[in-house]
Amino acid sequence: MADKIFARPQSLRDMPFHYCPGCHHGIIHRLVAEVIDELGVRDRAVGVVPVGCSVLAYEYFNFDTVQAAHGRAPAAATGVKRVHPDAVVFTYQGDGDLAAIGCAEIVHAAARGEKITTIFVNNAIYGMTGGQMAPTTLVDQVTTTSPYGRKQDSAGSPIRVSEMLATLDGAKFIARVAVNNPANMVKAKAAVKKAFELQLGGEGFGIVEVLSTCPTNLGMTPVEATSWLEKNMVPLYPLGVVKTAEGVAK
Repeated sequence: MADKIFARPQSLRDMPFHYCPGCHHGIIHRLVAEVIDELGVRDRAVGVVPVGCSVLAYEYFNFDTVQAAHGRAPAAATGVKRVHPDAVVFTYQGDGDLAAIGCAEIVHAAARGEKITTIFVNNAIYGMTGGQMAPTTLVDQVTTTSPYGRKQDSAGSPIRVSEMLATLDGAKFIARVAVNNPANMVKAKAAVKKAFELQLGGEGFGIVEVLSTCPTNLGMTPVEATSWLEKNMVPLYPLGVVKTAEGVAK
């Protein structure tokens, strides 16, 4: 009998995703699930899912999950972790959920050094509600609420969440990754695993920002959206480790 070299992670249920063609949520779900399996913590994993395109993530993860109010996933995760300190707790949030309505929540969770892990999906746009401008939307990027492009003088500049949180002492591991090609997927998984290992070591708050695409609301094919990410998002949101327990990466 041939050896099995690829299979569905035990931490993912056997059901199809609801995401649009070309959306990266499915890839990111799988990476998180693979890491949880490899670390052997599925029996004590607790995911906190957001309001947004990944609001149904609890349908896909094969372990305990909590549905949080919009933007409040870090607060919910804080409560779970403090009541169950042996649990492996993570939030899974988009840029609207985390960087807009939930900005204060993530800032203070990081400032307190809560021993949780955050997976932050940045696709530079609101997905579920129709493609509005997000805090991460690029200058001059066209959205349904910025039909002439985001204007810096009225809407400000995109928020670089990872760099902002890196100024807080409680944040011990921050990385920005992408899942636009196989090589970057390998690096993304390594960063996710590092963030979970940090939590298992009780060292403090960890976050992995994942650059992603939303072909539907960008009005592009999946291939075009991936190319757009590489040409436009990566220069503004550079990939790599932003901060470790030793300090901000140079």
